[in-house]
Amino acid sequence: MVLSLLFKPKELITVIRLMREAKRLGVEIDELPSDVVAAHVLPKTHPERYGLVPDAEVTATSPIEDLALAAVKDDVRAGNWENAADLVTATHGDWDRRQRVVWALADLAAKDDAWMNAWQTARPGDPHWIVVHAMSLVALAWDIRGSATSSQTTREQFEGFHRVLFEAREAAGIAATVLPDDPTPWNTMLTLARGLQVDHDEFRAIWTELMSRDPLHHNGHSQALQYWCRKWHGSDEEALAFALEAAAKSPKFLSLPLHAAYEAESTSPDMWKSPAVVGSLDALLARLADEGADTYALRDDRGYAIYALLELQRFEEAVGQFRALGALADAGPWDYFSEPRLKFLSLRGIAVKAAAKGKGVKAPVR
Repeated sequence: MVLSLLFKPKELITVIRLMREAKRLGVEIDELPSDVVAAHVLPKTHPERYGLVPDAEVTATSPIEDLALAAVKDDVRAGNWENAADLVTATHGDWDRRQRVVWALADLAAKDDAWMNAWQTARPGDPHWIVVHAMSLVALAWDIRGSATSSQTTREQFEGFHRVLFEAREAAGIAATVLPDDPTPWNTMLTLARGLQVDHDEFRAIWTELMSRDPLHHNGHSQALQYWCRKWHGSDEEALAFALEAAAKSPKFLSLPLHAAYEAESTSPDMWKSPAVVGSLDALLARLADEGADTYALRDDRGYAIYALLELQRFEEAVGQFRALGALADAGPWDYFSEPRLKFLSLRGIAVKAAAKGKGVKAPVR
């Protein structure tokens, strides 16, 4: 790393300062607290002058948006299952919320399923139990595999991963049978399709079943976009085509072409400048003009809009979107990074400095 910085004196000076700070604190450089790193690497922009929240107030911790779910998660951690079962049952028909609730509880069940066993014993044959169980097996499979690259994942991890995914597919099939109008089991099958490497025809069949139950299923569209990305089972072109089709279907999905461009930027960096992606961005900005940042979904949309604006050097507009976003760096694309708060602050600083110097494309008068 040091050799690569010999021709970048500013970066080398920063690294040396961080090394000294790490030595003073008695830790390795990669163990330095994020606030210490931020003080050395972030541009000094005085965000308050531009109507932005101070750096110190920015956080990657999400606020509680669903109080009932938060309370149920506390119950589950205490070993109590009744309120969790009742909440899952109550979400039937509110499919996007149901997906969020089921996934949150499934994630907990993958770590400790004692409360799930108690639920099954007390209410044998409860169809809502099998919906959560199927998704919990997906979460367990990914926990077994881990997040390392393929070359750093053991054969035993891969074998366990695939074995549990097959169990999840069987469980999701049962859930789809006992709750035939529920899109959630089909979204579970859509989610595990990447890991099982299902072919395009089988994936489209699952997609058709999901769409017949909820044509605007938010998480389903996100899962499908991942499948069509180059890194999984599609290509940059297929991912963008899927995203544009979704965006044409509903303003709810206007950020999906930006997600596709983000996923493709290492192989197709010019996708950001394509008329279709720019058109989706402008339509999304128009939609966001009447929105805030009070839900994770809105913050995610606004975050990808910011990233796109920076790629297109529309710095003034990016600053405006940072202003609307406020202090929360909990959604995309920041959450792709190991230090989302630092990534948020770094890009915000770049946008402010460039806009202050009059660089980039001027914001249109609207």
